Amino acid sequence: MAAKETGALKEAKDKLEKQVEDLTLRLQLEKRLRTDLEDAKGQEIAKLQHSLQAMQSKVDEANALLVKEQVENLKAMLQSEKQRADDSERKCAEAQESSEENRKKLEETERRVHQLQDSLNRLEEKLTNLESENKVLRQQALTMAQNNKFVSGRSRSIVQRTESSKTTVDLHSASINSRDHLEVEERPQKSLNDKQQEYQDLLIRCIAQHLGFSRGRTVAACIIYKCLRQWRSFEVERTSIFDRIIQTIGHAIETQDNNDILAYWLSNASTLLLLLQRTLKAGGAAGMTPQHRRSSSATLFGRMTQSFRGTPQGVNLSFANGELTGGVDTLRQVEAKYPALLFKQQLTAYLEKIYGMIRDNLKKEISPLLGLCIQAPRISRASLIKGTARTLANAAAQEILIAHWQGIVKRLGNFLDTLKANHVPPFLVRKVFTQIFSFINVQLFNSLLLRRECCSFSNGEYVKAGLAELEHWCYKATDEYAGSAWDELRHIRQAIGFLVIHQKPKKTLDEISHDLCPVLSIQQLYRISTMYWDDKYGTHSLSPDVISNMRVLMTEDSNNAVSSSFLLDDDSSIPFSVDDLSKSMDGIDISDIEPPPLIRENSGFSFLLPRAD
Repeated sequence: MAAKETGALKEAKDKLEKQVEDLTLRLQLEKRLRTDLEDAKGQEIAKLQHSLQAMQSKVDEANALLVKEQVENLKAMLQSEKQRADDSERKCAEAQESSEENRKKLEETERRVHQLQDSLNRLEEKLTNLESENKVLRQQALTMAQNNKFVSGRSRSIVQRTESSKTTVDLHSASINSRDHLEVEERPQKSLNDKQQEYQDLLIRCIAQHLGFSRGRTVAACIIYKCLRQWRSFEVERTSIFDRIIQTIGHAIETQDNNDILAYWLSNASTLLLLLQRTLKAGGAAGMTPQHRRSSSATLFGRMTQSFRGTPQGVNLSFANGELTGGVDTLRQVEAKYPALLFKQQLTAYLEKIYGMIRDNLKKEISPLLGLCIQAPRISRASLIKGTARTLANAAAQEILIAHWQGIVKRLGNFLDTLKANHVPPFLVRKVFTQIFSFINVQLFNSLLLRRECCSFSNGEYVKAGLAELEHWCYKATDEYAGSAWDELRHIRQAIGFLVIHQKPKKTLDEISHDLCPVLSIQQLYRISTMYWDDKYGTHSLSPDVISNMRVLMTEDSNNAVSSSFLLDDDSSIPFSVDDLSKSMDGIDISDIEPPPLIRENSGFSFLLPRAD
């Protein structure tokens, strides 16, 4: 039994040891499997990490290619635009060259036509003069023959009559001879008046054309002045020549949108007005009523007729050194009569009218662009691009934004070229651009204070860049033509300076109102400071204390009847007088102005020809 139990125990022990051994092997196997699984998992994770890195590299490469492609596209677009601009400029130059050639050919053709027309007119004039002279001579010969026959018959009857009858017959004969003599004298007078009318007609036809300029001097104005001085039109009580000149100017400027024609007549009107201003003086008859003036008109016309008739044939009065010669003292001012003074007033009114039309035309041209210049358009795509592409895109966007301002600058330049080409006095040019810049100031400033979306930091930067374009234009135009135009933008410049200044909460009211924005009123400062918002850095406007002080000052102003309006008014008045214009212009030498072809070889206008030394 003991042996059996011992064997059983041993068997049980062996069995238990085997189970322990199996369990140990199983544990080792499980451990090995777990290790293998962990290794496999590590390897899998490593593979995944490697794949992720590879994918990241591909993404980076794709982004780099995308950026490079965008840059290349922008470069290609820029090159294309440059090529297009070059092509346009080349085509424009070719078109201008072709236009210039055609213009020269047309001018040459017109010159030849004018020459032929002048020759024909001279022939017709000579023929008419010959016919008139022959007619007058025939009338004179016929009258003389009748008088001789009448006197011969009367002389025989006088011998046979009594002394009383002789006296009666002598008186009757004297009366008849006097009447016949007056008829003979009136016929040349009528011929002379017709000739004067013909000369006036020719002058009006001449100045209705574009006569251009001679060394910067307006030919039309100088020719008109010379003729009026020669004909003594300033000294007569009644004449129609002034009305006809005014009507010619009015007809020429009916096309109100043609700035070239307006500038041409502005130059002529200012020159002619200057000559009148320095020549005419009001005489004693200037203030007389028309009834009193008419009483002496016949006598004055008689003296004019005698002066024309008394001039020897072939001798003409001429200008030398800007004055008349030939026995007429014109080194003094002319004592002008009512028609001449009225003509001066009418010419002044037309000068102001033409000036206003030119100024308003420029306002109409730039007004649509001003509405686009007060607020910067938003370009969202540029903000999504990073790196170099963003810089290029922002530069392209800036060019697009500034294009509206450059459009204004281009129109200002074109307008200045037109005024300079027509030799408009620099004084008037400065007045035009001063009022135009004042108009720009009013439009931009009022729009800024009426629209909160415009009172932002970034918009202030945009308008500031545009104002720099205008400042550069003034610099290029020089003070001679731009004058004080830049100073007229002081309201919008100071308002924009407030928008872009940093650390606004630290600014005091004294700094804002006296240093930064001295020209702006408290109402305007309050309006812009309360409407301001920073869309770029998120900063704040002025401190609450400064705003509160502004309210107190505005209340005091309202109690003192100070205007509470924060808007500006556009001034469309005429900013100069005739005296201002006269003082701004130098003397004009009209002695060597070449007459136009239409009247150059007409004997009645020989006084216009420069005298040979």
